[in-house]
This record gives sequence, structure tokens and C-alpha cells, in this order.
Amino acid sequence: MRILVTGCAGFIGFHMTQRLLAEGHTVVGVDNLNPTYDPALKEARLALLLPHPAFTFHRLDLADASAVKALFETAPFDRIIHLAAQAGVRYSLQNPSLYVASNVAGFLNLLEGCRRQKTPHLLFASSSSVYGLSRALPFSEHDPADHPVSIYAATKKAGELMAHTYAHLFGIPATGLRFFTVYGPWGRPDMAPFLFLNALFQDRPIEIFNYGDMARDFTYVDDVVEGMARLLNRIPAPHPEWNATRPDPATSTAPYRIYNIGNHTPVALTDFIACLERLTGKTARRTLLPMQPGDVRATWADISDFSRDTGFSPSTPLEVGLSRFVEWYRSFYHV
Repeated sequence: MRILVTGCAGFIGFHMTQRLLAEGHTVVGVDNLNPTYDPALKEARLALLLPHPAFTFHRLDLADASAVKALFETAPFDRIIHLAAQAGVRYSLQNPSLYVASNVAGFLNLLEGCRRQKTPHLLFASSSSVYGLSRALPFSEHDPADHPVSIYAATKKAGELMAHTYAHLFGIPATGLRFFTVYGPWGRPDMAPFLFLNALFQDRPIEIFNYGDMARDFTYVDDVVEGMARLLNRIPAPHPEWNATRPDPATSTAPYRIYNIGNHTPVALTDFIACLERLTGKTARRTLLPMQPGDVRATWADISDFSRDTGFSPSTPLEVGLSRFVEWYRSFYHV
């Protein structure tokens, strides 16, 4: 198939593009290579993709409507995997307009391209952050997610709503994927696994929020890629039993579906750091801090629907995934 992957130089986009190319697909990659975190890391990922004869790269910003329109005029896409986004909870509190431009306006431009081309299936990245104030653990796609606590989460929820609207109005099949704290080789430097490992190797204190009372459903990147690959040809259809008097947020009368993709095993941050200590042979210096604005205490994915529909459950043990991450970090940064 001819597949568009937005955010192809990003963490998950890079791994997904590699998987698609290995399976023999033609991939058109899009990324703006913005400097939110070290562009050298994005360029290093991209450098591994560019030599592949079935890969074409376009450097463009999805917020540029004319550039997106021109991209969709090249040739039809059989599938679109939308992973480009301005990510990160804390930075969204400092620069909210950047998140709206990328995650709302940029996604709208992409949806307009899907409408013009009548894209057969759009997979798009959402986030576990949309669950916000909810304490109903594990998080289920069938529960409301109407109380986000960060601008980032609000823009990801907005993306879900826009995708549903286009599915309803124009029949664009759309599958939204709520990722839960993805980690692994080539991971983002602004996320906890990278920040913690960086601090360990540089002998700097690790900042632990909510005084250590935090837990995350850490999900290894290969499991996320496997999940997306299995959903690629599982095109959503209207749910025949959808009830407008008791609306299910995960399904619809439109061709629309929301799934959680997580390891369905919350891990305390203190245990996560202890695992990194074992793998590196180093002892962390901990700085305990109060809860940060926009953060949540715990995440935990209910993946029963995802596992039923794909026949797959993310299950990479934390120690296995982290050992691969540490190995990559040592190699890439010559530690």
C-alpha cells in the first residue's frame, strides 16, 4: 500500500515507518523537524529512513494548509497514520498556542485532505492524558473523558472529536489510538524514561513529582507498533447497537473507533527508577517534589477491546524493554 505517516522522524513515527517499509509498503513521510527537543535526534532517525527506495520525505508543517493540500494532490494514500503532534504536558502550559496550531489546526488540515481523497482508513494518535481527572482505574475507552487537565490533553481530545465529525459527515473511517507512556530505543528526551536515564549517567538528581506517589502504564514501543500494524486493515464500521440515549464514547453510528494501547500494568515510578539502577549499576539521587500542574497520579489501560479485536496484548516486561533502551542510549551517546 501507499501509506502516509506524519511525524515520521518522531519517536513512534520512526519505528512505525521502519515496520511498514520492512513489510514492503511505500511510505510517504512528513515531519517539520521542529526544535521542541534536540533536532539532531530527529535527523538521526530520518537518516536511517532516507536510503530506503520505498520512502519519500516531505519536510512540512501540517499547520500550513496550502502545503498539506499540495501533498494530497500528489497521489491517493491507501492508509494514513497520523502521529505528528506537539507533545508533552508541561510545555503545553507554557506555549498553548503552539499545541493548538499543531494538534488542532494541523489535524484539521489533514482531515480536509482525507475528505478530498476519501481516504480508506485514518489511524491517528491520541493519548491517555485525555482521561484527565478520571480516577476510574483502569481507564476504559467506554468511560467519558471530558475533564482534561492540560492544554495538551485538551488538544488530543479535540482531535478525537474532529475525527468523529469527519467520520460522521464524510464517511472517513477513523481509528483513534490512546497511547500510554511509550518508551524504548530512540525515545523522546522530554519523557521520564529518558530524563531519568540521562540524570543517572550524568550523576544529577532525578526529580520525582507527587513525592514519589506516581504510577504509569509504561508501554514498549515495539508493542505499540505491532498494535498499529494489526489495526491498519481493521477498518472501523458503524456500531449496529450504538445507543444515542446512552452514547458510548469509543464507538459510533459513524465508522469510528477509539482504542487504548498500553501494557495494562501500572508501574510505580520508584520501581521504574530502581529498575534503571539495576540496569546501569548506578544509584539515583532523588529529589521529591509536589505534583505538577497538568499531571495525573496514575495511568492504567484497559485493553480488553484492543486485545479482543487484534488478538494481541502488549506484554514486553519492563526490565526487557528498559534494557534495550539503556543499550541504545549507551550506543547512541557513547556512554
